[in-house]
Amino acid sequence: MNMKFPNLVLLLMVICFGCSTSAPAQSRPRRVKPADTLLGPEPQPTKTDKNAPLLDVQPAKPVGSAPVSSDTTHAFQLFQNKQYAAAAKEAKEIAASDPANTEAWKIAGFSELSLKQYLDASADLQKALQLQRAANKEDSHTVDALAESYVLAEDYERALPLLVTATTRAGSTPDSTFLYYRGLAEFKTGKTAQAEKSFNSVIKSDPKNSASLFYLGRIAYERKDMDGAIIMLNRATASDARLVDAWTLLTYAYLNRGAATNGPKSDADFLAAVRSGETLTRLRPEDNSVILYGQALMRAQQYARAATVLEPVAAKPDAKGATLYLLGVAQSRAKNFPKAITALERAASKSSDDPNIYRELGYAYEVSKQYAKALAAYEKGGALAPNDTDFKESIDRVKPFAKS
Repeated sequence: MNMKFPNLVLLLMVICFGCSTSAPAQSRPRRVKPADTLLGPEPQPTKTDKNAPLLDVQPAKPVGSAPVSSDTTHAFQLFQNKQYAAAAKEAKEIAASDPANTEAWKIAGFSELSLKQYLDASADLQKALQLQRAANKEDSHTVDALAESYVLAEDYERALPLLVTATTRAGSTPDSTFLYYRGLAEFKTGKTAQAEKSFNSVIKSDPKNSASLFYLGRIAYERKDMDGAIIMLNRATASDARLVDAWTLLTYAYLNRGAATNGPKSDADFLAAVRSGETLTRLRPEDNSVILYGQALMRAQQYARAATVLEPVAAKPDAKGATLYLLGVAQSRAKNFPKAITALERAASKSSDDPNIYRELGYAYEVSKQYAKALAAYEKGGALAPNDTDFKESIDRVKPFAKS
C-alpha cells in the first residue's frame, strides 16, 4: 500500500538521566518534551478486488442527425478486451465530434480509470454524469466510478457527495471499498467524527481492513487517546504486517503512553516501542525510521544499542543537529564520553542555538575532567537560556576547577 505524506517531524522524546562519576556532583539534564503532533503517513485508498471497474456501458449507434463517427461499438469492444489506451483514444475522438454522446465520455472515463489516469478519468466521467442528469438518466456505475476517480486524484471535496450517494442507496448494502473511500474523504476534509463512523462501518463488515484500522488508530492518536490508538494500530499491523505507516504511528503511540506513566507499565510500553521500531526499520530502513527506533531504545535505557543504531545516520555529512544530539546523549548515558563529545560538538556546530546540546556537552566535558571546556559549554547554554537555573548551578560548580 503506497502511502503519501509529508515528512515526519522528529520527536526528541529523550529522558536524560544523570550518571555517577568521580567528578563533582552533576545536575540532571532536563527531559525534552515530545511533540504533540504527528505529520504522518497516509495510505492511498484500498484497491477494489474486482478485476474491472463497475461498468454498464452500452454501445451507442448514431441517432438522428448524429454523424456516423458517433458509433461507440468498436471503442466499447476495445474496452472489453482491456485495450484501455486504444479505447480511451477512440472514445475521446467520438466525444470531440459528438460532445453530447454520453457513452463516449463514459467509455473514455472508465478506460482512463483503468489506466490510472485519474484526473482525465474524473473530467470525462463528470461530463458523462452531467449529460445523464440532463436527460434524467443518472447511472449509479458512472457515479461510483467518478467518486473513485476523484478519491484517487485526491480531490476529496468533489468525491465526498458522490460517495455519500454511493453508500446510502436505498435497498442496497454499501460496498466496503466505497465506505472506506467515504471515510478517507471525510477525514481529508476535516470531518473527523463522520470519518470515524465510516471507518467503523468498514471494519464491521471487513474486520481486517488494515487501512480503515490505521485511520481509526490515527484518529485516536490525534485526540491523544493512546490506548485506543494502540489497539487499532496493533490490529492494523496484524492484518497487514507490511503497513509501514501503522508501525511508525504505533511506535509513537507507545512512546507517548510510556512517557505519561511510571513504573512497570511505562517500561512495558517503551519495550513495545522498541519492538515496533525494530520492525519499522526492517520494512523501511530510512533515516527517520532509524532515528525513531533509536529514540525508543533510549527510552528503554538501551543506550549502547541506541548509539549503535544511530551512528550510521549521524555519520552522514548532512546529519541534522537533532540526530547528533540524540547520538551524543546515547553515548553519554552509555558512558562513552569521548564519542559523546564528538557527536555533541558536531551537533553544536549545526544547531548552535539549542541550549540542550550545551547542557549535554558541558556534562560530557565535566565528567571527562575537561573543566575549562565544560565551563564554556555551560556558559553558552546559559546565555541561550538565561532563566534556566541548571546552567547557573553547573557554572558555579565547575568554575573553581576550570581556574585551578
